[in-house]
Amino acid sequence: MSRDPTWVGADDRLPPLRPGVYGWVRLILRGLLFGVLTLGGLLILLTVRLVERPVFGMARPWTPHITQGVCRTALRVFGMGYSSHGERMTHPGAVVSNHSSWMDIFALNAGKRVYFVAKSEVAGWPVIGWLARATGTVFIRRAVRDAAEQKQVFEDRLTAGHKLLFFPEGTSTDGLRVLPFKPTLFAAFFSEELRDILWVQPVSVVYAAPEGASERFYGWWGDMDFGTHLAKVLAAPRQGSVEVIWHKPLEVAAFSDRKALAKAAEEAVRSAFVKPS
Repeated sequence: MSRDPTWVGADDRLPPLRPGVYGWVRLILRGLLFGVLTLGGLLILLTVRLVERPVFGMARPWTPHITQGVCRTALRVFGMGYSSHGERMTHPGAVVSNHSSWMDIFALNAGKRVYFVAKSEVAGWPVIGWLARATGTVFIRRAVRDAAEQKQVFEDRLTAGHKLLFFPEGTSTDGLRVLPFKPTLFAAFFSEELRDILWVQPVSVVYAAPEGASERFYGWWGDMDFGTHLAKVLAAPRQGSVEVIWHKPLEVAAFSDRKALAKAAEEAVRSAFVKPS
Protein backbone atom coordinates (compact mmCIF):
# COMPACT_ATOMS: atom_id res chain seq x y z
CA MET A 1 0.00 0.00 0.00
CA SER A 2 1.36 3.39 -0.99
CA ARG A 3 0.95 6.78 0.65
CA ASP A 4 3.04 8.93 -1.67
CA PRO A 5 1.41 12.28 -2.44
CA THR A 6 2.34 11.90 -6.11
CA TRP A 7 -1.18 12.09 -7.49
CA VAL A 8 -2.61 15.59 -7.53
CA GLY A 9 -6.29 15.88 -8.24
CA ALA A 10 -9.14 17.16 -6.12
CA ASP A 11 -8.49 18.75 -2.73
CA ASP A 12 -6.52 16.27 -0.59
CA ARG A 13 -7.44 17.99 2.68
CA LEU A 14 -10.24 16.43 4.68
CA PRO A 15 -12.79 18.89 6.06
CA PRO A 16 -13.14 19.19 9.86
CA LEU A 17 -15.04 16.25 11.35
CA ARG A 18 -18.48 17.43 12.53
CA PRO A 19 -20.61 14.29 12.72
CA GLY A 20 -23.28 15.57 15.11
CA VAL A 21 -24.65 13.67 18.12
CA TYR A 22 -25.81 10.58 16.25
CA GLY A 23 -22.64 10.61 14.18
CA TRP A 24 -20.51 10.52 17.32
CA VAL A 25 -22.58 7.58 18.59
CA ARG A 26 -22.01 5.70 15.34
CA LEU A 27 -18.33 6.58 15.38
CA ILE A 28 -17.82 5.34 18.94
CA LEU A 29 -19.83 2.14 18.56
CA ARG A 30 -18.37 1.18 15.20
CA GLY A 31 -14.92 2.25 16.34
CA LEU A 32 -15.08 0.02 19.41
CA LEU A 33 -16.26 -2.93 17.32
CA PHE A 34 -13.57 -2.28 14.71
CA GLY A 35 -10.87 -2.01 17.38
CA VAL A 36 -11.92 -5.21 19.13
CA LEU A 37 -12.15 -7.02 15.80
CA THR A 38 -8.74 -5.99 14.47
CA LEU A 39 -6.80 -6.33 17.72
CA GLY A 40 -8.59 -9.56 18.65
CA GLY A 41 -7.97 -10.99 15.21
CA LEU A 42 -4.32 -9.96 15.42
CA LEU A 43 -3.88 -11.73 18.77
CA ILE A 44 -5.50 -14.90 17.43
CA LEU A 45 -3.38 -14.76 14.28
CA LEU A 46 -0.12 -14.31 16.20
CA THR A 47 -1.04 -17.18 18.54
CA VAL A 48 -1.78 -19.51 15.63
CA ARG A 49 1.40 -18.37 13.88
CA LEU A 50 3.46 -19.59 16.86
CA VAL A 51 2.50 -23.12 15.82
CA GLU A 52 2.23 -22.53 12.10
CA ARG A 53 5.71 -21.04 11.63
CA PRO A 54 7.84 -23.90 13.04
CA VAL A 55 5.69 -26.53 11.31
CA PHE A 56 5.22 -24.96 7.88
CA GLY A 57 7.92 -22.28 7.67
CA MET A 58 7.16 -19.71 4.96
CA ALA A 59 3.90 -21.45 4.07
CA ARG A 60 0.80 -20.18 5.89
CA PRO A 61 -2.03 -22.72 5.55
CA TRP A 62 -4.07 -21.40 8.51
CA THR A 63 -3.52 -17.72 9.31
CA PRO A 64 -4.74 -16.27 5.97
CA HIS A 65 -8.20 -17.62 6.78
CA ILE A 66 -8.16 -15.52 9.96
CA THR A 67 -7.22 -12.45 7.93
CA GLN A 68 -10.06 -13.09 5.49
CA GLY A 69 -12.58 -13.46 8.29
CA VAL A 70 -11.47 -10.24 9.97
CA CYS A 71 -11.65 -8.26 6.71
CA ARG A 72 -15.09 -9.53 5.78
CA THR A 73 -16.38 -8.72 9.25
CA ALA A 74 -14.77 -5.26 9.18
CA LEU A 75 -16.77 -4.34 6.08
CA ARG A 76 -19.93 -5.39 7.93
CA VAL A 77 -18.91 -3.24 10.90
CA PHE A 78 -18.54 -0.26 8.56
CA GLY A 79 -21.98 -1.05 7.17
CA MET A 80 -20.66 -1.29 3.61
CA GLY A 81 -22.07 -3.40 0.84
CA TYR A 82 -19.58 -5.85 -0.66
CA SER A 83 -19.67 -7.86 -3.86
CA SER A 84 -17.08 -9.89 -5.74
CA HIS A 85 -17.22 -11.09 -9.34
CA GLY A 86 -15.06 -13.31 -11.51
CA GLU A 87 -13.02 -16.46 -11.00
CA ARG A 88 -10.11 -16.30 -8.57
CA MET A 89 -6.88 -17.46 -10.15
CA THR A 90 -5.67 -20.92 -9.15
CA HIS A 91 -2.37 -20.67 -11.06
CA PRO A 92 0.80 -19.69 -9.21
CA GLY A 93 1.48 -15.99 -9.54
CA ALA A 94 0.49 -12.52 -8.41
CA VAL A 95 -2.47 -10.14 -8.26
CA VAL A 96 -2.38 -6.48 -9.32
CA SER A 97 -5.01 -3.86 -8.54
CA ASN A 98 -5.84 -0.19 -8.69
CA HIS A 99 -5.33 1.69 -5.42
CA SER A 100 -7.88 4.09 -3.95
CA SER A 101 -7.83 3.77 -0.18
CA TRP A 102 -6.64 1.98 2.93
CA MET A 103 -9.98 0.19 2.59
CA ASP A 104 -8.58 -1.70 -0.42
CA ILE A 105 -6.82 -3.97 2.08
CA PHE A 106 -10.12 -5.14 3.53
CA ALA A 107 -11.91 -5.42 0.18
CA LEU A 108 -9.14 -7.47 -1.45
CA ASN A 109 -8.37 -9.67 1.55
CA ALA A 110 -12.05 -10.46 1.97
CA GLY A 111 -12.14 -12.34 -1.32
CA LYS A 112 -8.83 -14.17 -1.59
CA ARG A 113 -5.78 -15.18 0.42
CA VAL A 114 -3.15 -12.71 -0.72
CA TYR A 115 0.03 -11.10 0.60
CA PHE A 116 0.40 -7.39 0.02
CA VAL A 117 3.53 -5.68 -1.22
CA ALA A 118 4.21 -2.33 0.47
CA LYS A 119 7.03 0.16 0.79
CA SER A 120 9.29 -0.40 3.79
CA GLU A 121 8.04 2.73 5.60
CA VAL A 122 4.62 1.12 6.10
CA ALA A 123 6.15 -1.32 8.59
CA GLY A 124 6.59 1.55 11.04
CA TRP A 125 3.07 2.96 10.80
CA PRO A 126 0.87 2.61 13.91
CA VAL A 127 -1.81 -0.10 13.65
CA ILE A 128 -1.50 -0.56 9.86
CA GLY A 129 2.18 -1.47 10.19
CA TRP A 130 1.48 -4.00 12.92
CA LEU A 131 -1.28 -5.64 10.90
CA ALA A 132 0.86 -5.63 7.75
CA ARG A 133 3.77 -7.39 9.43
CA ALA A 134 1.55 -9.97 11.09
CA THR A 135 -0.26 -10.88 7.87
CA GLY A 136 2.92 -11.51 5.89
CA THR A 137 3.20 -8.29 3.88
CA VAL A 138 6.31 -8.05 1.69
CA PHE A 139 8.14 -4.79 2.41
CA ILE A 140 10.28 -3.32 -0.35
CA ARG A 141 12.80 -0.51 -0.57
CA ARG A 142 12.91 1.65 -3.67
CA ALA A 143 16.61 2.43 -3.83
CA VAL A 144 18.27 1.23 -7.04
CA ARG A 145 20.99 -0.52 -5.01
CA ASP A 146 18.32 -2.75 -3.45
CA ALA A 147 16.70 -3.81 -6.74
CA ALA A 148 18.44 -7.20 -6.98
CA GLU A 149 17.64 -8.04 -3.36
CA GLN A 150 13.98 -7.07 -3.78
CA LYS A 151 13.72 -9.19 -6.93
CA GLN A 152 15.07 -12.18 -4.98
CA VAL A 153 12.52 -11.64 -2.20
CA PHE A 154 9.74 -11.67 -4.79
CA GLU A 155 11.05 -14.85 -6.36
CA ASP A 156 11.33 -16.60 -2.99
CA ARG A 157 7.77 -15.73 -2.00
CA LEU A 158 6.32 -16.62 -5.40
CA THR A 159 8.21 -19.92 -5.41
CA ALA A 160 6.72 -20.65 -1.98
CA GLY A 161 3.25 -20.39 -3.54
CA HIS A 162 2.29 -17.00 -2.11
CA LYS A 163 -0.11 -14.84 -4.13
CA LEU A 164 1.58 -11.44 -3.94
CA LEU A 165 -0.67 -8.42 -4.42
CA PHE A 166 0.70 -5.03 -5.35
CA PHE A 167 -0.51 -1.67 -6.64
CA PRO A 168 1.40 -0.83 -9.85
CA GLU A 169 0.11 2.76 -9.91
CA GLY A 170 2.60 3.51 -7.14
CA THR A 171 0.19 5.78 -5.25
CA SER A 172 -3.46 6.04 -4.30
CA THR A 173 -6.11 8.13 -6.08
CA ASP A 174 -9.66 9.30 -5.42
CA GLY A 175 -11.07 6.02 -6.69
CA LEU A 176 -12.49 7.46 -9.89
CA ARG A 177 -9.56 6.71 -12.17
CA VAL A 178 -6.68 4.32 -12.88
CA LEU A 179 -3.19 5.76 -13.28
CA PRO A 180 -0.59 4.25 -15.65
CA PHE A 181 0.93 1.07 -14.22
CA LYS A 182 4.64 1.21 -13.44
CA PRO A 183 6.35 -1.91 -14.86
CA THR A 184 9.22 -2.09 -12.32
CA LEU A 185 7.79 -4.74 -10.01
CA PHE A 186 6.75 -6.92 -12.94
CA ALA A 187 10.42 -7.68 -13.62
CA ALA A 188 10.57 -10.50 -11.06
CA PHE A 189 8.02 -12.48 -13.05
CA PHE A 190 10.40 -12.73 -16.00
CA SER A 191 13.23 -14.56 -14.24
CA GLU A 192 14.26 -17.85 -15.85
CA GLU A 193 12.89 -19.80 -12.88
CA LEU A 194 9.45 -18.18 -12.88
CA ARG A 195 8.51 -16.89 -16.32
CA ASP A 196 7.06 -20.16 -17.66
CA ILE A 197 4.98 -21.00 -14.58
CA LEU A 198 3.54 -17.68 -13.37
CA TRP A 199 0.32 -15.84 -14.12
CA VAL A 200 -0.85 -12.36 -13.15
CA GLN A 201 -4.49 -11.61 -12.34
CA PRO A 202 -5.69 -8.00 -12.73
CA VAL A 203 -8.34 -6.89 -10.23
CA SER A 204 -10.50 -3.75 -10.19
CA VAL A 205 -11.70 -2.32 -6.87
CA VAL A 206 -14.64 0.01 -7.51
CA TYR A 207 -16.26 2.07 -4.75
CA ALA A 208 -19.80 3.50 -4.78
CA ALA A 209 -20.19 6.45 -2.42
CA PRO A 210 -23.09 6.75 0.03
CA GLU A 211 -26.18 8.41 -1.39
CA GLY A 212 -25.74 12.16 -1.40
CA ALA A 213 -21.99 12.04 -0.66
CA SER A 214 -19.11 12.99 -2.93
CA GLU A 215 -18.06 10.34 -5.45
CA ARG A 216 -14.63 10.53 -3.80
CA PHE A 217 -15.99 9.64 -0.35
CA TYR A 218 -13.83 6.52 0.10
CA GLY A 219 -10.75 7.86 -1.68
CA TRP A 220 -7.66 8.34 0.51
CA TRP A 221 -4.74 10.06 -1.19
CA GLY A 222 -2.10 12.74 -0.90
CA ASP A 223 -1.73 14.13 2.63
CA MET A 224 -5.04 12.87 4.01
CA ASP A 225 -4.83 11.81 7.65
CA PHE A 226 -5.69 8.16 8.27
CA GLY A 227 -7.42 8.72 11.62
CA THR A 228 -9.67 11.49 10.30
CA HIS A 229 -10.58 9.49 7.21
CA LEU A 230 -11.38 6.41 9.30
CA ALA A 231 -13.53 8.52 11.64
CA LYS A 232 -15.41 9.98 8.65
CA VAL A 233 -16.27 6.49 7.41
CA LEU A 234 -17.28 5.22 10.86
CA ALA A 235 -19.52 8.22 11.54
CA ALA A 236 -21.35 8.20 8.21
CA PRO A 237 -25.15 7.78 8.56
CA ARG A 238 -25.27 5.85 5.29
CA GLN A 239 -22.64 3.72 3.61
CA GLY A 240 -21.96 2.89 0.04
CA SER A 241 -20.43 -0.28 -1.32
CA VAL A 242 -17.31 -1.78 -2.83
CA GLU A 243 -17.18 -4.11 -5.81
CA VAL A 244 -14.15 -6.32 -6.49
CA ILE A 245 -13.84 -7.58 -10.07
CA TRP A 246 -11.41 -10.42 -10.80
CA HIS A 247 -10.38 -10.29 -14.44
CA LYS A 248 -9.02 -13.07 -16.63
CA PRO A 249 -5.48 -14.07 -15.52
CA LEU A 250 -2.59 -13.19 -17.82
CA GLU A 251 0.07 -15.80 -18.60
CA VAL A 252 3.48 -14.20 -18.09
CA ALA A 253 5.11 -16.32 -20.83
CA ALA A 254 2.70 -14.85 -23.38
CA PHE A 255 4.28 -11.39 -23.05
CA SER A 256 7.56 -10.17 -24.46
CA ASP A 257 8.59 -8.12 -21.44
CA ARG A 258 7.45 -6.47 -18.21
CA LYS A 259 6.21 -3.33 -19.97
CA ALA A 260 3.87 -5.31 -22.20
CA LEU A 261 2.53 -7.27 -19.23
CA ALA A 262 2.03 -4.11 -17.14
CA LYS A 263 0.14 -2.47 -20.00
CA ALA A 264 -2.20 -5.45 -20.45
CA ALA A 265 -2.90 -5.60 -16.72
CA GLU A 266 -3.58 -1.86 -16.64
CA GLU A 267 -6.06 -2.11 -19.51
CA ALA A 268 -7.94 -4.92 -17.79
CA VAL A 269 -8.20 -3.01 -14.50
CA ARG A 270 -9.19 0.21 -16.29
CA SER A 271 -12.02 -1.54 -18.16
CA ALA A 272 -14.15 -1.54 -14.99
CA PHE A 273 -13.97 2.27 -14.82
CA VAL A 274 -15.15 2.98 -18.37
CA LYS A 275 -18.63 4.46 -18.08
CA PRO A 276 -21.10 3.42 -20.79
CA SER A 277 -21.93 6.23 -23.23
